[in-house]
Amino acid sequence: MTDPSSRAMTIDVRLVERLVAEQFPQWADLSVRPVALGGWDNRTFHLGDEMLVRLPSAGAYVPQVEKEQRWLPHLALQLPLPIPAPLGMGRPTDVFPWPWSIYRWLDGEPVATAEVADMTGFATDLAAFLNALYRIDATGGPLPGPHNFWRGGPLDVYDGETREALVALDGQIDTDSAREVWERALATRWERDPVWFHGDIAVGNLLVEDGRLCAVIDFGTSGVGDPACDLAITWTVLAGESREAYRRSLPFDDATWARGRGWALWKALILTAGHADTNARESLTSRQIIDEILADHRAFT
Repeated sequence: MTDPSSRAMTIDVRLVERLVAEQFPQWADLSVRPVALGGWDNRTFHLGDEMLVRLPSAGAYVPQVEKEQRWLPHLALQLPLPIPAPLGMGRPTDVFPWPWSIYRWLDGEPVATAEVADMTGFATDLAAFLNALYRIDATGGPLPGPHNFWRGGPLDVYDGETREALVALDGQIDTDSAREVWERALATRWERDPVWFHGDIAVGNLLVEDGRLCAVIDFGTSGVGDPACDLAITWTVLAGESREAYRRSLPFDDATWARGRGWALWKALILTAGHADTNARESLTSRQIIDEILADHRAFT
């Protein structure tokens, strides 16, 4: 079988139709079409009207398939909102060398494109979902590692990358304040028992219906450990009262919020440094997020 890391994968409708026909013939007559807004880590397709097919786009994302198949049914029983429900796991073949999944389709529009009139209510609902997730028994859950790019673990795994970005952005942002935020985050640790976390609370993974949060998807970076990585949305999406409602509704100390700022800052820094010359819009958005993080740091320290 071909080494998955040795070639770029073309993942299209024809491939998905073939895989479904060979491995799930009971669904072979259903239509296959790409979803309107797909992710980067996986390629996602409608399978009929009530299911979706999700395939990892690279070898780095393969361990997430079995993890979601194993743990999502367990988590779903204890959460207040729907999450993806696995219906089948496809096996590797000569045409696609990795495992893949079929899930039940969840209605809703990603908050990235949806209209949400009450962002404070949205923030409160999201915090309630996460609080329920954090209360689930984490015994035996997947610890931070390559499967989730070390979400839930110490931030120092990204120390070198962050400091390189700070050097690259010297004179373009307030690097002294950014370095202070980063070092404050590195100086703290999660001192309690590991808890379940989502790992990628972002606008593409939160579904909205009638202006309300209705489902949470993509648990590929989930695991058990430090939940500070779930706080990045505080500065990337929320603002004003919605930000304060989110902060009030989560049971975290100042140190956890400092690490949350660290997670958000790391991502914004590498995006700003990486896109400064090639994607002005992405760079501008990331710079705005950096400004929000630095202002928040000054207000709470």
